[in-house]
Amino acid sequence: MSPMHRRTFLSAAALVAAGPKAWAAFPDKPIKLIVPWAPGGSTDAIARAMAQGMSSAMGISVIVDNRPGAAGQIGTEAAARAAPDGYTIAIVELPHAIAPAVMTRLPYDLLRDFTPMTMIGTSPLVFFGGIGADSKDFRSFMKAAAAAAASPPAIAHSGAGTVSHLAAELLATRSRIRFNMVPYRGSAPALNDVAAGMVAGHFATLASGSSLLAAGKIRALAVASPQRVDLPALRGVPTLSEAGIKGVEIDQWWAMVAPATTPLEVTEHLRKEAAAALAQPAVKERLSALAVELKASSSGELRAFMRAEAERWQKVAKEIGLQPQ
Repeated sequence: MSPMHRRTFLSAAALVAAGPKAWAAFPDKPIKLIVPWAPGGSTDAIARAMAQGMSSAMGISVIVDNRPGAAGQIGTEAAARAAPDGYTIAIVELPHAIAPAVMTRLPYDLLRDFTPMTMIGTSPLVFFGGIGADSKDFRSFMKAAAAAAASPPAIAHSGAGTVSHLAAELLATRSRIRFNMVPYRGSAPALNDVAAGMVAGHFATLASGSSLLAAGKIRALAVASPQRVDLPALRGVPTLSEAGIKGVEIDQWWAMVAPATTPLEVTEHLRKEAAAALAQPAVKERLSALAVELKASSSGELRAFMRAEAERWQKVAKEIGLQPQ
């Protein structure tokens, strides 16, 4: 048993020994919601909406604690190592399911070190292009790309092993069209260069591209979702499958978890409070503005979903020939 798991086991054993009465007043102090990214991004905005909603529902403060660094590893490890008493929870998302497929060593195991609470929601991954003639729609984009074999168009991504990188590699694999993959430090600079014509396209969430899209500086060419998305900004935008690219169905997702061995009574209480927060009009409005489709779930449903996602991305990494770093 590793030192981390030994500490977790002993903490949990002490809490269980205290009996049900120990949880009668839960929660009776502020709860910390760890976000393993810097403030300002979509995940941070989602976490803050959830924290506000849960605080209102419970009458106890839920405080967002940003712990950025090492591609999300620092904050996620801190959450895994926290006492399993319900007073530290965390937000996890699609990159957490991808990480084991692209990194040889992680200081946590998503399925072993956490107790799933609830899904928060999903958001479509959008393929954005510029506003030139070759990008008037997705088919035009791909036709131009196929014709440029000697000088493949560039697709920006947010770094090796990120969802935008794997989505772009999958697009290339499934279409059998070569692209020049160009790494960036996030979607914001990547989309700015799409708008400037420096690169041809980029996969990102609608929240990331909404301002440039509304300004007419980029186009939403396709969505990597199973169905078309019923949002004003994406009405009429085809799925990749409709456009002839099969098997590239990717939705960004977010969920809430607690450290492993947190008592069932506690995680179920927190799950119900999170579901109550998702039902609040203010939370719905805020997440809708971020193009998040709300999808509360049971703990068991979330566990099965995360396991399936982890297995899926292991297969994707092998398909595109990505070697773990």
